[in-house]
This record gives sequence, structure tokens and C-alpha cells, in this order.
Amino acid sequence: MSPTTTASPPSTGRTGDRIFSGLSKGAGIALLAIMAAIAVFLTARAVVAIRANEGNFLTTFEWNANADPPVFGIAVLLFGTVASSLIAMLLAVPVAVGIALFISHYAPRRLATPIGYVVDLLAAVPSIIYGLWGALFLVPRLTGLYEWLDQFFGWTGVLSYDGSPARSLMTVGILLAIMILPIITSVTREVFLQTPKANEEAALALGATRWEVVRMAVLPFGRSGVISASMLGLGRALGETMAVATVLSPAFLINLSLLESGGATFAQNIASQFKEAGSMGRDALIASGLVLFLLTLVVNGAARLIIARHKEYSGAAA
Repeated sequence: MSPTTTASPPSTGRTGDRIFSGLSKGAGIALLAIMAAIAVFLTARAVVAIRANEGNFLTTFEWNANADPPVFGIAVLLFGTVASSLIAMLLAVPVAVGIALFISHYAPRRLATPIGYVVDLLAAVPSIIYGLWGALFLVPRLTGLYEWLDQFFGWTGVLSYDGSPARSLMTVGILLAIMILPIITSVTREVFLQTPKANEEAALALGATRWEVVRMAVLPFGRSGVISASMLGLGRALGETMAVATVLSPAFLINLSLLESGGATFAQNIASQFKEAGSMGRDALIASGLVLFLLTLVVNGAARLIIARHKEYSGAAA
């Protein structure tokens, strides 16, 4: 009998492997260090402003950080940021998924390829271009839509319209939806294209229609990718500055009606106030930036948790 031999594990001692491993670890550590440095800087500057504000940081509906004592709060900023971003997500995600499905599974190749190029190009358009287009073209043309919404849904209070210029959180949400639509569509399209062909062919062999193939094979496979793409879009919506500043009428007032003119978001307020702010005013703006930083971390953490649970459930089901 020949002696038993055991296969040796592949060697990882090559110079190239060691260099690549070191660079990868270094990049990860550097990223964590940068995030920690940002958090420490924001916290250190924010604490000074929050203490000077005498505990009204969460409830004040005014921003005058250069007063004595300073007066500023994030209630309006938080409401405006979250409301406009949610509107954008509600409008953009279904449309983006539909466009991605059309490009990946319905459109002929001659049509799908140029549409995909156009979508990718739209994702590269600068924010200020969207802002100028929104202010000069979109705002004047939303009056009719808002009047129609007020006529049929004004009783809700959320969609009541007083006839003021359409520089509202709803307008910002529509503009942000247009801005994040190419990002979500591009990522979702690539995820749908990775669906195993064997799954689609098996469904077709069993007599499934094209929509049933999409519903049973493509959408379940791409669910985590759609969530990731949506979070990328939400991240841009939460932090968008120039487009929002161009369209929105600044006002430190929480309007439960999303159609009434006025509002504020974190990024828009920082961009508009930073140049004229004094030392305490800048600390106050940094404090609002800290809240936006934490909000972004919470949103992305929740998204990662949803994706991890989906993968765990998919693995258990398999």
C-alpha cells in the first residue's frame, strides 16, 4: 500500500499576496480611522454649541446662532430632511426598479444598450444643473398639480395648498427623486443581470410567463441589491445641498402640509448659513452636521441589518 498523502494548503507566502493583504488591511484601517476622526471633530465642536444653546437644540424652531444667548434647533431641519428624502424614495424606487427590469429583461438589446448609457450619464449630471432646472422649469409647472392635489386630497392636511410658489418640501422631494433615480436604476440593473440563467430557464421550462419569471426568480435574487441601491440613493437625498438650496424657500417652520412653500434641510441650511456665521454659528452648523452624520449611519446600519437578515433567511430556506 502506498503511504497516505495529504494535500498541502495553497501557499500564501508570495510577496504579491502579502503586499495585497497589507494594502487591503491598511485601507480598511484607514477608512475606520477617517470615520473616527470625523466623528471626534464633529462631536468636539458640537458639544460647545449645544451647551451654549441651553438645552434647546432639539426643540427650537429658530436659527440665530450669533445671538446672545445663541438660539438654534434641529427640529425643522430634521423634519425637512427626512420628509423630502422619504418623498424622493417613495417616488424613485418603484420607477427605478421598473426601468431596471425593462432594461435587463424586457427591452431588446438594441434598445436596452442606449437606454442604459443614458441612465448612467444622468447619474453624472452635477447637482447645480438639477437645481437650476428645478428652479426655472419644475417649480412653475407644479402649481397645477398642487391645485389638483389640494382639490381632491386637501382634506388630509398633508396635501393642502395655499397658492404660494411651489418651493416646498414636496417639490424638493420630486427633484431629489429625479436625481437619485439614475443611481438606483444603474445598481439595480446590474444586480438583475446577475440572476442565474438556470433559474430563469427552469421557470420558463415549467411554463411560467415572463412576469412570473421576474416575480419568482429575478426579484427574490435581487432583493438585497435593490435595498443596497436604495440606500445609496437615500444617502444622496439626505446630503444633497445645491439642488435643495436652489429650489427650497428657507423657513424655520414645520409645515405639516408638504405643498406649502418653505422649509429647511441640514445640508441646505449649512450651505446657506456657513459663510455669514460667526464662531458660535459655525459650531452650531457643525452640530447639525453631526446629527446628519448620525442619521446617515443609522440609515445605513439599518440597511445592512435588513440585507444580513435577508441573506440569513435565504440561506436557511435553501
